[in-house]
Amino acid sequence: MRNGAAGGRRLSVVRIEHVSKRYVLGGQEVHALKDITLDIEDGVFLAIAGPSGSGKSTLLNLIGCIDTPSSGKIFLSGQDVSDKTPDQLASLRARSIGFIFQTFNLLPVLTAAENVEYPLLQLLHMDAEERRERVHYFLKIVGLAEKMRHRPNELSGGQRQRVAIARALAIEPAIVLADEPTANLDRKTGDAIIELMKDINRRLKTTFIFSTHDQRVMSAADRQVRIEDGSLRMLGVRTGEEWKWVAPPGRRSGAKRETVQ
Repeated sequence: MRNGAAGGRRLSVVRIEHVSKRYVLGGQEVHALKDITLDIEDGVFLAIAGPSGSGKSTLLNLIGCIDTPSSGKIFLSGQDVSDKTPDQLASLRARSIGFIFQTFNLLPVLTAAENVEYPLLQLLHMDAEERRERVHYFLKIVGLAEKMRHRPNELSGGQRQRVAIARALAIEPAIVLADEPTANLDRKTGDAIIELMKDINRRLKTTFIFSTHDQRVMSAADRQVRIEDGSLRMLGVRTGEEWKWVAPPGRRSGAKRETVQ
Protein backbone atom coordinates (compact mmCIF):
# COMPACT_ATOMS: atom_id res chain seq x y z
CA MET A 1 0.00 0.00 0.00
CA ARG A 2 1.33 3.37 -0.95
CA ASN A 3 -0.15 6.75 -0.18
CA GLY A 4 0.07 9.20 -3.06
CA ALA A 5 3.30 7.72 -4.41
CA ALA A 6 4.24 6.18 -7.70
CA GLY A 7 6.42 3.13 -8.19
CA GLY A 8 6.73 0.02 -6.06
CA ARG A 9 6.81 -3.62 -6.96
CA ARG A 10 3.11 -4.41 -6.78
CA LEU A 11 0.45 -3.18 -9.18
CA SER A 12 -1.98 -0.67 -7.69
CA VAL A 13 -5.42 -2.31 -7.88
CA VAL A 14 -7.12 0.74 -6.31
CA ARG A 15 -5.94 4.34 -6.57
CA ILE A 16 -7.84 7.12 -4.82
CA GLU A 17 -6.93 10.71 -5.58
CA HIS A 18 -8.19 13.58 -3.40
CA VAL A 19 -11.60 11.99 -2.90
CA SER A 20 -14.26 13.67 -0.80
CA LYS A 21 -17.85 12.60 -0.19
CA ARG A 22 -20.58 14.96 0.99
CA TYR A 23 -24.22 14.28 1.83
CA VAL A 24 -27.11 16.57 2.62
CA LEU A 25 -28.83 15.29 5.75
CA GLY A 26 -31.65 17.21 7.41
CA GLY A 27 -30.80 20.30 5.40
CA GLN A 28 -27.16 20.22 6.52
CA GLU A 29 -24.12 19.17 4.53
CA VAL A 30 -22.26 16.22 6.04
CA HIS A 31 -18.62 15.60 5.06
CA ALA A 32 -18.35 11.79 5.18
CA LEU A 33 -14.87 11.73 3.59
CA LYS A 34 -12.37 14.56 3.30
CA ASP A 35 -9.61 14.63 0.68
CA ILE A 36 -8.58 10.96 0.76
CA THR A 37 -5.52 9.97 -1.29
CA LEU A 38 -4.53 6.33 -1.16
CA ASP A 39 -3.07 3.49 -3.24
CA ILE A 40 -3.91 -0.15 -2.51
CA GLU A 41 -1.65 -2.80 -3.97
CA ASP A 42 -2.84 -5.93 -5.72
CA GLY A 43 -3.05 -9.03 -3.52
CA VAL A 44 -3.12 -7.35 -0.09
CA PHE A 45 -5.27 -8.26 2.92
CA LEU A 46 -6.23 -4.78 4.06
CA ALA A 47 -8.37 -3.49 6.93
CA ILE A 48 -10.01 -0.07 6.83
CA ALA A 49 -10.43 0.60 10.54
CA GLY A 50 -12.15 3.30 12.51
CA PRO A 51 -15.00 3.98 14.94
CA SER A 52 -18.65 4.03 13.89
CA GLY A 53 -19.37 7.05 11.71
CA SER A 54 -15.72 7.52 10.78
CA GLY A 55 -16.34 7.07 7.04
CA LYS A 56 -14.89 3.57 6.56
CA SER A 57 -18.09 2.09 5.09
CA THR A 58 -18.43 5.12 2.81
CA LEU A 59 -14.91 4.53 1.53
CA LEU A 60 -15.69 0.83 0.97
CA ASN A 61 -18.83 1.77 -0.99
CA LEU A 62 -16.84 4.14 -3.19
CA ILE A 63 -14.23 1.48 -3.94
CA GLY A 64 -17.07 -0.96 -4.69
CA CYS A 65 -18.72 1.46 -7.15
CA ILE A 66 -21.90 1.41 -5.06
CA ASP A 67 -21.51 5.17 -4.60
CA THR A 68 -19.63 7.93 -6.41
CA PRO A 69 -17.35 10.64 -4.96
CA SER A 70 -18.44 14.26 -4.66
CA SER A 71 -14.96 15.23 -5.83
CA GLY A 72 -11.72 13.51 -6.71
CA LYS A 73 -11.03 10.37 -8.74
CA ILE A 74 -11.03 6.62 -8.15
CA PHE A 75 -9.15 4.18 -10.37
CA LEU A 76 -9.70 0.41 -10.33
CA SER A 77 -6.91 -1.54 -12.05
CA GLY A 78 -5.93 1.71 -13.76
CA GLN A 79 -9.45 2.52 -15.01
CA ASP A 80 -11.07 5.80 -13.91
CA VAL A 81 -14.51 4.94 -12.51
CA SER A 82 -15.32 8.35 -11.01
CA ASP A 83 -17.68 9.59 -13.72
CA LYS A 84 -19.18 6.37 -15.07
CA THR A 85 -22.94 6.00 -15.42
CA PRO A 86 -24.92 3.78 -13.00
CA ASP A 87 -25.25 1.12 -15.73
CA GLN A 88 -21.51 1.17 -16.37
CA LEU A 89 -20.79 0.87 -12.64
CA ALA A 90 -23.24 -2.03 -12.32
CA SER A 91 -21.47 -3.82 -15.17
CA LEU A 92 -18.08 -3.21 -13.56
CA ARG A 93 -19.28 -4.54 -10.20
CA ALA A 94 -20.70 -7.66 -11.83
CA ARG A 95 -17.40 -8.46 -13.54
CA SER A 96 -14.68 -7.46 -11.12
CA ILE A 97 -15.85 -6.83 -7.52
CA GLY A 98 -17.02 -9.42 -4.99
CA PHE A 99 -18.98 -8.40 -1.88
CA ILE A 100 -19.25 -10.02 1.56
CA PHE A 101 -21.77 -8.53 4.01
CA GLN A 102 -22.19 -8.98 7.76
CA THR A 103 -25.81 -10.12 7.22
CA PHE A 104 -24.77 -12.63 4.51
CA ASN A 105 -27.46 -11.37 2.04
CA LEU A 106 -28.22 -14.86 0.73
CA LEU A 107 -31.49 -15.46 -1.12
CA PRO A 108 -33.51 -17.71 1.21
CA VAL A 109 -35.38 -19.60 -1.54
CA LEU A 110 -32.14 -20.64 -3.30
CA THR A 111 -29.76 -23.43 -2.36
CA ALA A 112 -26.13 -22.72 -1.49
CA ALA A 113 -25.13 -23.65 -5.05
CA GLU A 114 -27.83 -21.43 -6.56
CA ASN A 115 -26.76 -18.49 -4.37
CA VAL A 116 -23.17 -18.86 -5.56
CA GLU A 117 -24.32 -19.22 -9.16
CA TYR A 118 -26.59 -16.17 -9.03
CA PRO A 119 -23.95 -13.48 -9.89
CA LEU A 120 -22.63 -15.70 -12.69
CA LEU A 121 -25.97 -15.45 -14.50
CA GLN A 122 -25.06 -11.87 -15.37
CA LEU A 123 -21.96 -13.08 -17.26
CA LEU A 124 -23.58 -13.87 -20.59
CA HIS A 125 -20.44 -15.41 -22.07
CA MET A 126 -20.52 -18.22 -19.48
CA ASP A 127 -22.55 -21.36 -20.26
CA ALA A 128 -24.36 -23.57 -17.74
CA GLU A 129 -21.60 -26.19 -17.56
CA GLU A 130 -18.92 -23.61 -16.80
CA ARG A 131 -21.16 -22.09 -14.13
CA ARG A 132 -21.65 -25.50 -12.48
CA GLU A 133 -17.92 -26.17 -12.49
CA ARG A 134 -17.12 -22.78 -10.98
CA VAL A 135 -19.83 -23.11 -8.29
CA HIS A 136 -18.54 -26.52 -7.24
CA TYR A 137 -14.93 -25.31 -7.24
CA PHE A 138 -15.57 -22.36 -4.92
CA LEU A 139 -17.93 -24.22 -2.60
CA LYS A 140 -15.18 -26.83 -2.28
CA ILE A 141 -12.63 -24.10 -1.47
CA VAL A 142 -14.80 -22.87 1.43
CA GLY A 143 -15.44 -26.44 2.61
CA LEU A 144 -19.12 -26.68 1.71
CA ALA A 145 -19.24 -28.95 -1.34
CA GLU A 146 -21.43 -31.39 0.60
CA LYS A 147 -23.89 -28.61 1.55
CA MET A 148 -24.48 -27.28 -1.95
CA ARG A 149 -28.15 -28.33 -2.02
CA HIS A 150 -28.96 -26.86 1.39
CA ARG A 151 -30.89 -23.60 1.72
CA PRO A 152 -29.64 -20.83 4.05
CA ASN A 153 -32.07 -21.74 6.86
CA GLU A 154 -30.48 -25.20 6.92
CA LEU A 155 -26.98 -23.78 7.48
CA SER A 156 -25.23 -22.31 10.51
CA GLY A 157 -24.13 -18.67 10.57
CA GLY A 158 -20.55 -19.65 9.75
CA GLN A 159 -21.69 -21.85 6.87
CA ARG A 160 -23.85 -19.05 5.46
CA GLN A 161 -20.87 -16.71 5.57
CA ARG A 162 -18.81 -19.34 3.76
CA VAL A 163 -21.48 -19.47 1.04
CA ALA A 164 -21.28 -15.66 0.84
CA ILE A 165 -17.50 -15.89 0.44
CA ALA A 166 -17.87 -18.48 -2.33
CA ARG A 167 -20.43 -16.24 -4.05
CA ALA A 168 -18.05 -13.26 -3.85
CA LEU A 169 -15.21 -15.33 -5.34
CA ALA A 170 -17.26 -17.00 -8.08
CA ILE A 171 -16.87 -14.16 -10.58
CA GLU A 172 -13.10 -14.33 -9.98
CA PRO A 173 -13.00 -10.65 -9.00
CA ALA A 174 -10.00 -8.35 -8.86
CA ILE A 175 -11.16 -7.23 -5.40
CA VAL A 176 -13.30 -8.70 -2.62
CA LEU A 177 -14.87 -6.10 -0.32
CA ALA A 178 -16.05 -7.22 3.11
CA ASP A 179 -18.18 -4.98 5.35
CA GLU A 180 -17.85 -6.14 8.98
CA PRO A 181 -17.90 -9.82 7.91
CA THR A 182 -17.49 -11.17 11.47
CA ALA A 183 -19.99 -8.88 13.21
CA ASN A 184 -22.83 -11.44 13.42
CA LEU A 185 -20.65 -14.45 14.21
CA ASP A 186 -19.51 -15.88 17.55
CA ARG A 187 -15.81 -15.63 18.33
CA LYS A 188 -14.86 -19.17 17.33
CA THR A 189 -16.77 -18.99 14.04
CA GLY A 190 -15.43 -15.50 13.34
CA ASP A 191 -11.86 -16.68 13.86
CA ALA A 192 -12.46 -19.56 11.41
CA ILE A 193 -13.91 -17.19 8.78
CA ILE A 194 -10.94 -14.80 9.12
CA GLU A 195 -8.52 -17.70 8.72
CA LEU A 196 -10.45 -18.97 5.68
CA MET A 197 -10.31 -15.57 3.98
CA LYS A 198 -6.62 -15.22 4.83
CA ASP A 199 -5.94 -18.65 3.32
CA ILE A 200 -7.83 -17.70 0.14
CA ASN A 201 -5.85 -14.47 -0.03
CA ARG A 202 -2.59 -16.46 0.12
CA ARG A 203 -3.66 -19.23 -2.27
CA LEU A 204 -5.53 -17.25 -4.93
CA LYS A 205 -3.76 -13.88 -4.47
CA THR A 206 -7.18 -12.22 -4.28
CA THR A 207 -7.19 -8.68 -2.87
CA PHE A 208 -9.35 -8.42 0.27
CA ILE A 209 -10.42 -5.03 1.63
CA PHE A 210 -12.34 -4.93 4.92
CA SER A 211 -14.34 -2.27 6.67
CA THR A 212 -14.05 -3.27 10.32
CA HIS A 213 -13.60 -2.39 13.95
CA ASP A 214 -12.89 -6.05 14.84
CA GLN A 215 -9.40 -6.29 16.33
CA ARG A 216 -9.10 -9.87 15.05
CA VAL A 217 -9.50 -8.72 11.45
CA MET A 218 -6.98 -5.91 12.01
CA SER A 219 -4.49 -8.38 13.49
CA ALA A 220 -4.86 -10.71 10.50
CA ALA A 221 -4.35 -7.91 7.97
CA ASP A 222 -1.03 -7.09 6.32
CA ARG A 223 -2.09 -3.49 5.67
CA GLN A 224 -4.24 -1.06 7.67
CA VAL A 225 -5.88 2.24 6.86
CA ARG A 226 -7.13 4.13 9.90
CA ILE A 227 -9.88 6.69 9.38
CA GLU A 228 -11.34 9.15 11.84
CA ASP A 229 -13.95 11.87 11.20
CA GLY A 230 -13.74 11.23 7.45
CA SER A 231 -9.99 11.82 7.29
CA LEU A 232 -7.10 9.45 6.74
CA ARG A 233 -5.12 9.33 9.99
CA MET A 234 -2.52 6.58 9.70
CA LEU A 235 -1.28 3.93 7.26
CA GLY A 236 0.07 0.66 8.62
CA VAL A 237 2.26 -1.96 6.95
CA ARG A 238 3.02 -5.26 8.68
CA THR A 239 6.66 -6.37 8.78
CA GLY A 240 6.84 -9.78 10.43
CA GLU A 241 5.35 -9.35 13.91
CA GLU A 242 5.56 -5.56 13.83
CA TRP A 243 3.51 -2.77 12.29
CA LYS A 244 5.14 0.28 10.78
CA TRP A 245 2.81 3.30 10.93
CA VAL A 246 3.17 6.27 8.63
CA ALA A 247 1.21 9.53 8.73
CA PRO A 248 -0.35 10.51 5.39
CA PRO A 249 0.70 13.72 3.59
CA GLY A 250 -0.46 16.85 5.34
CA ARG A 251 0.02 15.34 8.77
CA ARG A 252 3.04 15.18 11.04
CA SER A 253 5.82 13.23 9.37
CA GLY A 254 7.61 10.26 10.86
CA ALA A 255 6.84 6.65 11.61
CA LYS A 256 6.44 4.39 14.59
CA ARG A 257 6.62 0.65 15.10
CA GLU A 258 4.15 -1.44 17.04
CA THR A 259 4.45 -5.13 17.86
CA VAL A 260 1.50 -7.33 16.83
CA GLN A 261 -0.19 -8.79 19.91
